[in-house]
Amino acid sequence: MIDLRSDTVTKPTPAMLAAMFAAPVGDDVYGEDPTINRLEEVVADRLGKEAALFVPSGCMGNQIAVRLHCRPGEELIADDRSHVILWEAGGPAALSGVTVRPYRTATGIPQVDELPAPQPDDPHSPPTRLFWLENTHNRGGGRVVPLAQVHRLAAWADRHRLPMHLDGARIWNAAVASGESVRDLCRPFVTVQTCFSKGLGAPVGSALAGPKDLIARGRRVRKLFGGAMRQAGFLAAACLYALEHHVERLAEDHANARLLAEAVRDTPGMTLIPEHVDSNLVWAEVNPALGTAREVAARLATAGVRVSALGEQTLRAVTHLDVSRADCERAAHAIHQMLH
Repeated sequence: MIDLRSDTVTKPTPAMLAAMFAAPVGDDVYGEDPTINRLEEVVADRLGKEAALFVPSGCMGNQIAVRLHCRPGEELIADDRSHVILWEAGGPAALSGVTVRPYRTATGIPQVDELPAPQPDDPHSPPTRLFWLENTHNRGGGRVVPLAQVHRLAAWADRHRLPMHLDGARIWNAAVASGESVRDLCRPFVTVQTCFSKGLGAPVGSALAGPKDLIARGRRVRKLFGGAMRQAGFLAAACLYALEHHVERLAEDHANARLLAEAVRDTPGMTLIPEHVDSNLVWAEVNPALGTAREVAARLATAGVRVSALGEQTLRAVTHLDVSRADCERAAHAIHQMLH
């Protein structure tokens, strides 16, 4: 079975497992796990921030950021298809009493003229405290927000005195796809969340990076949210291995995604959204004449290819460490055979 449902389905490689077994560990709640301490240092350096905090998941990293930037009764601004709105279980409201004001992008790459004005200083309105950006943009088709556009958005946020948070779950994909450095892509943001358990292939783990004082507060919020772990250096070792060995190879995933995109483009009744694939995510709309997305996904599964149905007529395929070029060629062939 070729599993293209997500890049979260990867298994640790033998070399990653060896690194995990060899990791020195301690009690991280006491700050005594040397492997976690090392990971946090490396992540902060790579993202260009003062400090970083290891967390179990990207959702937790994002939700800690919400809590750090906003107080109950305040709001953040985010694209209406962003992960924090669609796939984090209402976390801002449930965990921090924060509302999210959504806006719609036409292309998956936010434009300044699409952004809503921050709320006025009025007792009837929740004060706007944060601008949120996702790069790459998952539900926006895996689009990479170009560095020049990041700077335009940052200038807008600065005019309105809004700090920015980056949901950089796949920022490594964005850097490889754009040719920009991760540091440059992260520089305008006060805080950055990044995942190791997606394209980088680690089994567990994300990090939140930013100024030392905020990250120190974030450590307390992590405890509040139940994310403090003990001898978690075994997990951090997998993340360190991924940073050292699995970043540059993301270009292979992007090339494989373009192969799948061509198969979708050449299949009557399927439409790429967007037409151009930037990274490792391939989104497609299915014409009802072919059936629902769930029905089409079931037909592909009988041919040995698993994709995600993420809407009545919407499919997603994600390339990753555990699918080879040959696997993607087989998947492309299955799309042609099953759907023509």
